[in-house]
Amino acid sequence: MKEIFNPQTVAVIGASNKEGSVGHALIKNLVGSGFDGIIYPINYKNKSIYGVRSYAKLSDTRDQIDLAVIATPAPTVPELVKECGEYGVKGIVIISAGFMEAGEEGQAMLDTILEYGKKYGMRIIGPNCLGFIKPGIKLNASFSNKMALPGKIAFISQSGALCTAILDWSVNQNVGFSHFVSIGSMADVGFADLIDYFGQDPHTNSIVIYMESLTNTRKFMSAARAFARTKPIIVLKAGKSSAGAKVALSHTGTLAGDDAAFEAAFKRAGIISVDTIEQLFNAAQALAMQPRPTGNRLAIVTNAGGPGVLATDHLIKQNGALAELSDETLTRLNEVMPANWSHGNPIDVLGDADAERYKQALESCIKGPNIDGVLVILTPQSMTHPDEVAKAVVEVAKQTKKPILASWMGENDVQVGRTILEQGNIPVFRGPENAVNTFISMYKYSQNINDLYETPSSIPNQFKPDRESARKVIHQVMKAKRYVLTEDEAKDILQNYEIPVTENDIAESEDGAVAIAEKLGYPVVMKIASPEITHKSDIGGVILNIRNEQQARGSYLSILESAKKVKGKVEIAGVLVEKMISKKYELIIGSRKDPIFGPVIVFGMGGVAVEVFKDLTIGLPPLNMALAKRMIEETKIYQLLKGYRGMAGVDIETIQFILYKFAYLVMDFPEIKEIDINPFAVDKEGGVVLDAKIILDENQELKKSFDYKHLIISPYPRQYKYKWKLNNGQEAVIRPIRPEDEELEKELFGNMSRQTQYFRFFGYVGQVSHELLTRYTQIDYDREIALIALVEEKEKEKMAGVVRLVADSSNDTAEFAVVIADKWQGQGLGNMFMDKIKEIASERNIRKVYGRVLNANTTMLYMFRKNGFKIKREEEDTSYAEILVKDWVGAELAAES
Repeated sequence: MKEIFNPQTVAVIGASNKEGSVGHALIKNLVGSGFDGIIYPINYKNKSIYGVRSYAKLSDTRDQIDLAVIATPAPTVPELVKECGEYGVKGIVIISAGFMEAGEEGQAMLDTILEYGKKYGMRIIGPNCLGFIKPGIKLNASFSNKMALPGKIAFISQSGALCTAILDWSVNQNVGFSHFVSIGSMADVGFADLIDYFGQDPHTNSIVIYMESLTNTRKFMSAARAFARTKPIIVLKAGKSSAGAKVALSHTGTLAGDDAAFEAAFKRAGIISVDTIEQLFNAAQALAMQPRPTGNRLAIVTNAGGPGVLATDHLIKQNGALAELSDETLTRLNEVMPANWSHGNPIDVLGDADAERYKQALESCIKGPNIDGVLVILTPQSMTHPDEVAKAVVEVAKQTKKPILASWMGENDVQVGRTILEQGNIPVFRGPENAVNTFISMYKYSQNINDLYETPSSIPNQFKPDRESARKVIHQVMKAKRYVLTEDEAKDILQNYEIPVTENDIAESEDGAVAIAEKLGYPVVMKIASPEITHKSDIGGVILNIRNEQQARGSYLSILESAKKVKGKVEIAGVLVEKMISKKYELIIGSRKDPIFGPVIVFGMGGVAVEVFKDLTIGLPPLNMALAKRMIEETKIYQLLKGYRGMAGVDIETIQFILYKFAYLVMDFPEIKEIDINPFAVDKEGGVVLDAKIILDENQELKKSFDYKHLIISPYPRQYKYKWKLNNGQEAVIRPIRPEDEELEKELFGNMSRQTQYFRFFGYVGQVSHELLTRYTQIDYDREIALIALVEEKEKEKMAGVVRLVADSSNDTAEFAVVIADKWQGQGLGNMFMDKIKEIASERNIRKVYGRVLNANTTMLYMFRKNGFKIKREEEDTSYAEILVKDWVGAELAAES
């Protein structure tokens, strides 16, 4: 990727003198934009192209080619890619179209191209793309008719046509880019690769994406989660909705449409999702200019009432909040404002406001305890000086860490003021609505990042699902070529995951129904038990509140009679009889297998009117207690669940734990296509499943193991948990680190001497921040593994040490690091950790492991040498150690034999 975006030599294969051709536009842009590298036109028909000597083939250049741009007919491209590989080209951009869109023949050509790319170690952008521009080095490797302005936004687009329109718009709006990339069909290089690259690029401070489709979803989520904390990633997703959800069999299938799944995924990764191109770049620029708001409470300072009202209406519509002015803020404003100011928010400073009045109002706002950000609105009036007010806003902004945005309404009269604001790093908009949209995007980013950083509470108690029993039920049903479970089968599976269900049994006769009802105790509920009838209430298949034998007999017969009227072949297993439960609130907990994101989880208000109120939120597994709580808080019914106007609330932690367990159920079984728990009845005494349905995926192979490859976020790797004895005989539990371990990790730092900290971190750390601790405990298990050793001391769990293996984005090379707290050094933990990391590196097909060590750390140097690492001195104080994993494992096998 470095060679693609920082080439010294570029070959244009298909360069042309023919004006209006892609080959001509490419060579014209490369030669005419001021790029400092060497350009080689490749075209056997011409001696020179655009005044530059042309070559028949790459080898004629007799130079190392870093980047080749191919713009020739599709059938010629595979052989040209092979020629590039044989000649040692590092990276390729394929402009040509006619591959994926050309059916089987085009796909076969593309497969050949990818084989050559892999064989020769080349990365390929495209095909069917515009190319890319890197303004910082004046490199325009595209056929666009404009050069992008330099800036700090990396823009990635699947649409080449949209790229040209955005380029035109960006020049007019003075928006600059670090990179401007059209990726076309994403045959090789995709969103994840570019996020990884731009995430580490010092010249990029935000990543902006126009997305039409998404492949390699797990890789995308992994890359986005790795960098969203430090660089905003903003996505405009086109075509989010899908008609496919309409044919779903369950309520959840109807509700968890593609749009909702994308939003849930973006939120989980810390990505900002926007709806328009304007919002895309407004958010990027604002986050580069201003600090993030800590909340959604906005103060509005304006010299005209109308725009203030419009801004307020739009703020509320976007789920923002109008900041409530504190008594202290009101007192301060009363002292500096005219008597007839608005005395509330929006703060109307009146039409004759000068720069000083704006300044005083703004200073009062930034000191206000209930204010998270300020929007300053100016309309041009004869008494107003837009440029002077702009200077005042810029000066006040330097005094605060709260974001300040501006809307200078009008055109010519306010143009100078706009320029002053932009130069002073104040985002400025023509209309207040766009300013509000941008503030809300900034707030959502803060909220998403806070969610990523939040430390979840510990699990309330041990959770030990009976996965094998659940698997047995699912496999028996699928082997019978049946894909809809009966309610009792669905409840059996839920019980196996410790999710409470009502007592129930199947009645196959009138007398049997009475016997079961009397055993359970009246009142009872009766329901039709049939895999073909998923919405039982719709056909009269549910009767509630049955209180005696006579009602039980009548209800049994009535339900069977209703079922017989259903059209088509209906298999009836009997009538389900269960204890009548009455609780205050009804919730829905469900999941649907999304074709892109795998299982998505739905939570919200349940009952028969679930599709009417649509009070729902969507999440992705795996969940922890913090993520489960966030899902609950995002619904309107949460206000009732936590207690409202004197009414007792419910045990929220119990619902969190149910969601946690439910997430594991859908994680463990990719065979589940859809699952509904509706309703889950709950009150202050607890909750229970009243009705459940499970639909299986007939296209899914039966799984014999739990591998989680169908998930887009790697779950906790439980397979690495085991017990181990220290040299002194004390037992330790070895397991991967969890987000809940933050306090244990903090204690570990306290149990390290200054020397131990110095050896591990090449310096003294001292007080450890929450942000650093979350970085160590909330890891992406796809890219990183951290094993901890837990020992018991005075009936309290302590972290004795930790070992880490942090891989690059391609899982090719990984960095190794280990630290043991002083009290537990010399107990064999270091050697055990190293052996385990060797196994994991081999299991994950990592090619090379390396580490850096202080030369004073003789113990670590000895361990590296003992394990066969090659060590070379880097500087006076440090050394670099590395080993190929195959050699590391091979040395152990040789020693054993």
